[in-house]
Amino acid sequence: MNIEPIKNKIISNYKKIKYNVTETYMLKKSRILHEEEYGLHDMEPLITVYTPTYNRAELLIERAVKSVLQQTYTNFEFIIIGDHCTDETEKLISNVKDKRIKFYNIPERGYRYPETPENNWFAGPVIAANTALSLAKGKWIARIDDDDSWSENHLENLLKFAQKGGYEFVSTQYLERKLGVDRIDKGVGAKDPYYTRSDLPITGDNPLIGGTSTWLYRSYLKFMKYNPDCWRKEWNKVNDIDLSLRLFHAGTRMGFLNEVHAYVLPRSGEDTVGLDAYIVAEEKNYSVHS
Repeated sequence: MNIEPIKNKIISNYKKIKYNVTETYMLKKSRILHEEEYGLHDMEPLITVYTPTYNRAELLIERAVKSVLQQTYTNFEFIIIGDHCTDETEKLISNVKDKRIKFYNIPERGYRYPETPENNWFAGPVIAANTALSLAKGKWIARIDDDDSWSENHLENLLKFAQKGGYEFVSTQYLERKLGVDRIDKGVGAKDPYYTRSDLPITGDNPLIGGTSTWLYRSYLKFMKYNPDCWRKEWNKVNDIDLSLRLFHAGTRMGFLNEVHAYVLPRSGEDTVGLDAYIVAEEKNYSVHS
């Protein structure tokens, strides 16, 4: 008897109940304790920028690290978490002489799951990302994936937008390139069918949410961690989509800046991004070793 479907259902339902019960309460509590710290008296707070990575040393330096260090907003710490990197990641990072960069390499790869391109896409960076959140010291948090890049004024513009609007979580548009065609992702509504998989009419607040490398949010929200079980089919949401929707359902005040500030481009030798790129890479790896 295959017990995996039953196990998936039990774990997923338990987590749904846990998140629904605890996260709304924790958000209210966090506001009471910390919201007054975000007044106009502190216009240049420390921002924690973090990047989860695994054996992409050169790409990490060329894209994410270069983008972060070119920011017009300079009061940040930059945490890079290696998910047990075994390449030259640590060496190349140490060659970048900037005291704001902190590199941590997890001693062994974290929570594992059946290895498929889809599962890697859904849950691959979760343990490294949660480790970064536990280390974050900033009053705001931003994530940039190792193969993404930002405009130079990304942090500056998002912070001003969040402060002016009193938002706890903000995101932006981003440009992605697939098969040589550039497309601007203008965000997806939190209640849109793409997320809910429902055809029911949309009512009430439906804020736009951008991709994970466009986020900036208050650090008192970091009690909400990425779900390592998001790959399970009963859950079936990519790690960043899952977290952003849980933030929304808990009652987080969300804003969306209608400007392009992030860029998601194919890696060298590839012509697409996202899950498509994972599948292509897996097929290439199979052909090499078969």
